[in-house]
Formats: sequence, C-alpha cells, structure tokens
Amino acid sequence: MNDLSGHAAGLVRPLIRVRQIRDFADRPVTQAEIDAIADAARWSGSSSNSQPWRFVVLRDEVTIRRLGDAAMPQTRPLQTATAAIAIVLPDEPGKAVSLAYDEGRAAERILVAASFLGLGAGITWVMAEKREPIRGILGLPQAWFVRTLVAIGHPSDVALQPKSAPGEARLPRSEVVFEEKWPQV
Repeated sequence: MNDLSGHAAGLVRPLIRVRQIRDFADRPVTQAEIDAIADAARWSGSSSNSQPWRFVVLRDEVTIRRLGDAAMPQTRPLQTATAAIAIVLPDEPGKAVSLAYDEGRAAERILVAASFLGLGAGITWVMAEKREPIRGILGLPQAWFVRTLVAIGHPSDVALQPKSAPGEARLPRSEVVFEEKWPQV
C-alpha cells in the first residue's frame, strides 16, 4: 500500500500522529497520567529482557527547570514541561550500544504513551559533559547516569501548529520505502 488509506493504515494512524513536543502549556499532568506513562516505559522491550533502565518521575517544576538549565540547549523542552521522566542507565563498559538501543525504545514508548493520553512529550539529550550535574540533582549513585530526559505536558498552542505544509512533513514514500532491494539507478 502506497498511501495511508485502508484498514491497516487506519489502525497505525495514531502512531503516525505522534509528534515531538517542545513547548508546553501551564497545565499539570495528573498522577494517573504520569503513572500510566511510567508503566508503559517499564514495559518497553530490552535486550535479553535485561530491563537495564530505571525511571525517575519528576513532577516538581523547580527540579524540572533545574535539570533543563543544567543541560541546555538540548534540554530546552524542560523549561515549560510540567512533568518529566529521566531514563537512568547503569554505567557498564562494553554495553554502550545495547543500553542506547534499550534507552531509545523506552524513550519512544514514553512519547507514544503521552500522545495516546492527549499529552505531548519531547525527548531531550544530556551531553556527556553535562551528566554530572544531572546526577547530582537526581541524587543518583555513581554507577548510574542519565542521557535522556523526556519532557511531558499539555502541548502549548504554538506546539500544536504544523511545522510543515500538508504533504511536506516527510519525504515521499517512494524515496524511503523500497521493495525487496535497493532501487537500481
């Protein structure tokens, strides 16, 4: 199928509508919503079911802003988020690739869960040189670190505006999806 019509495409349409949100309205996320999102994250798949991550749920806006300030500019969405989840990973040499893979799966699951609840989420990145202040703010043991913080909240009116003209948000399917093998030039 080359378009988004039909039954199968309709079923996955909610996934296609998930967006990265970077600006949030001043409306709190409920405890039930953040609990549901955290549970969706902990049920993410992981390599050999190792479940290497731990999640620190944040609702205190002062702490969320401190985290955002400590790792700017990549953490800008934390400046307006009313909740956040820190994905905490063990610092295990030799497992960088599998940990990053599992972390990405959990981060995307948080984004999707927030969207399904009518909220927005934005995946932010903590550069290596800024991890120590984040560790201190969250009170993490030395053997754990945060590379990803997911900002969560109700999208602002600005965030809900389309970023691209209709039909221009993604490359045409014919340029990205190929059948059986790479196209011959």
